[in-house]
Amino acid sequence: MWTVIKVERLQKVLAQANIASRRKAEEMILAGRVKVNGEVITTLGYKVSEKDTIAVDNQPITKAQLKYFLLNKPTGYLSTVTDDKGRRTVIDLLDEEHQDTRLYPVGRLDYDTAGLLLLTNDGELTKRLTHPAYEIEKEYLVRVDGIVIRRKINELRNGVKIVPGGFVKPKEVRLIELHKAHQSTLLSITLTEGKNKQVRKMIESIGFKVKNLTRIRYDELTLDGVERGTYRSLKIHEIKRLYGHTKQKK
Repeated sequence: MWTVIKVERLQKVLAQANIASRRKAEEMILAGRVKVNGEVITTLGYKVSEKDTIAVDNQPITKAQLKYFLLNKPTGYLSTVTDDKGRRTVIDLLDEEHQDTRLYPVGRLDYDTAGLLLLTNDGELTKRLTHPAYEIEKEYLVRVDGIVIRRKINELRNGVKIVPGGFVKPKEVRLIELHKAHQSTLLSITLTEGKNKQVRKMIESIGFKVKNLTRIRYDELTLDGVERGTYRSLKIHEIKRLYGHTKQKK
């Protein structure tokens, strides 16, 4: 019986071990800082397996523990790891023990958008979840300034043009509440794509402005039990389900 051994590119393995980003890992390889089984490797794309011993600057590396967090992002935080202007990022919301881990947001939420954001160092899952072919559902609650009549809601349902972005059509649009006293409307909008500021631009395309916006669901994950500004680890069955929802398409 043959045993199948998984092989991967050296720079990818270095990134997964939290040594550096894949781009920086490539620079390390070209600089001759990486050895495989005692031999200096300077070829990008060199394949390694779990049987190989890898060292950077003569220090053996170990595979990083994969981590998965569900964060309830407040407004006023950037969905990035660092910011050259010194603004707060979602990494600042993590406990100190996790801030040194190379965690990255899965997709983004705007600075002034709150809600559910996934953080992980699992590059493979991130790639799958953000690929448009998998059509992962993201549901938003959007408070609109003004009363949105049924005709305008139907416009959203049928799809609208945004700039930039072109024609976009949500998976679902539901009316949650009309608040005549405050002259506002609460809508639920579900998307399977993720263009920049898409929900805000869709609302603007029908002549209204967004007062506040919160993502409340990502695939089957919700904010239940996670207060604003806090986070929790994903459970094993949740991780498996996310992988399961992205294994049917390429």
